[in-house]
Amino acid sequence: MGATGTGKSTFANLASGSKLPVGRGLQSCTSDVMTSKPFILNGNIVTLIDTPGFDDTNRSDTEILRSIAAYLSNTYEQGAKLAGIIYMHRISDTRVGGTSSRNFRIFRELCGEKVSPELGEERERELASSSKFFKPILDKGARMLRHTNTRESAHAILRHLVNAQAHTLQIQHELVNEQRDLAHTSAGVELGRLLKDQAERHEEQLKEVRREMEEAMRAKDEESRMELQQVVDEKLSEIESIRRNAERMAANFAAEKARLETRIADMEEANREHLRNLEEHARREKELIDARDEAEKKASDLERKLERASSERSSRVRNVAPRQPFQALIFPIDRSPGAGLKAEGQGKQS
Repeated sequence: MGATGTGKSTFANLASGSKLPVGRGLQSCTSDVMTSKPFILNGNIVTLIDTPGFDDTNRSDTEILRSIAAYLSNTYEQGAKLAGIIYMHRISDTRVGGTSSRNFRIFRELCGEKVSPELGEERERELASSSKFFKPILDKGARMLRHTNTRESAHAILRHLVNAQAHTLQIQHELVNEQRDLAHTSAGVELGRLLKDQAERHEEQLKEVRREMEEAMRAKDEESRMELQQVVDEKLSEIESIRRNAERMAANFAAEKARLETRIADMEEANREHLRNLEEHARREKELIDARDEAEKKASDLERKLERASSERSSRVRNVAPRQPFQALIFPIDRSPGAGLKAEGQGKQS
């Protein structure tokens, strides 16, 4: 998840080898929830879900929330839970603007409470320490990781999630278990609050434009008056659109849910053979990993036993009592003909 232009689709393509459409600049390309091809990572079959941002150039924020909520509701009802969520933010953004803030606030309510290197490090510290942005979720166990736009970087990030325990998102619990309307979910309430604030800002701007129109009329400046009238019309249209979106948040949710349910079934059917091959590959890979881990464990156990045996042997050598001095009798042999043994130096200590 994340704002438009943060690289969500590119990340999914890098990690999975998929060919999801990628936007250019701030023009949205992902206007619907999409899934990557399944792929294997650390013996697990992984599918990434790519979502449009809450600043889409083609659809309203309420339509985006409706699509994401419907998708998550469908998959949860089918028994699928998420291992984790990746929220993407451009490190080059010099401040947390309205777009980023709106995306992140809705993202937090969906989940629930459960550049240059120098610039990047400075921005990381700022984002991590800001109570308005990442700090609250970092304090609750989230991790902030760098993505360098490579496949290796994407996989390194995903490795923090693939073996994690799957969780139910707050919006899934609210929609499915509590049977709430979308507008009454935490994310819906937050979006409604944001839309209300947005409408109030437009109304304040509208008042200012109307004052300027009155001045133009008094000055008989018809050209300025006509230009300002066009701004007034645009502002009124924006305010009406915001209010209409807020009122229609829960409308057509069932239809959107049914549409996405069909899409999910179609995607699963398209990936079925690919998934079977992946499952077999994942099984063999897991067997190899388990065998390697078992061999490493045996080698480690053997090394510890050898170290213990060596230590015990050294200890026994240190504990041996020193030998006492002894006496020896030396019997030189007389090799002259007819000579026998003759004791010499008998009793002499050596």
